[in-house]
Amino acid sequence: MKIEYKYNFNLPREIVWKYIQDEQVLRNALPGCQSFEKIGDGLYAAEMGIHVGPIKGLFATEVQQTNQKPPSSYRLIIKGKGKPGEIHATADMFIKEERNTSQVTCLVDFEAAGFLASFGQKVMGGVAKIIFGQFFKAAEKEMRNEINSV
Repeated sequence: MKIEYKYNFNLPREIVWKYIQDEQVLRNALPGCQSFEKIGDGLYAAEMGIHVGPIKGLFATEVQQTNQKPPSSYRLIIKGKGKPGEIHATADMFIKEERNTSQVTCLVDFEAAGFLASFGQKVMGGVAKIIFGQFFKAAEKEMRNEINSV
């Protein structure tokens, strides 16, 4: 399944680039994040509690950042496993600047297995977009907090 999601930050691209990869920002912005730990170069392990619509459960996830081209793009490789099933995704992230604002475009290729696979593409796509929206809104708030504390 393919999903496209866009979010506009009212921040310059260099700021978005810097903080969208910051461990503290990620930890605080991931919806339902219960743990977040760097386990290698660009590799993180996290536990996330997802409770959106019919999808509920704790997921142990591994997220890897690759193909970084500062400050314009990178790729995320995501693997998650929980009681409701498994998630495998790649997300190409593009950051475009326009007049001191930045638009992040996520192009996601997503596969679900187990109980999650029983939901249709519309439901899974809708849940994914809700989670993206929660993440980016929280990430922008965290970025502003980081900027204000410097």
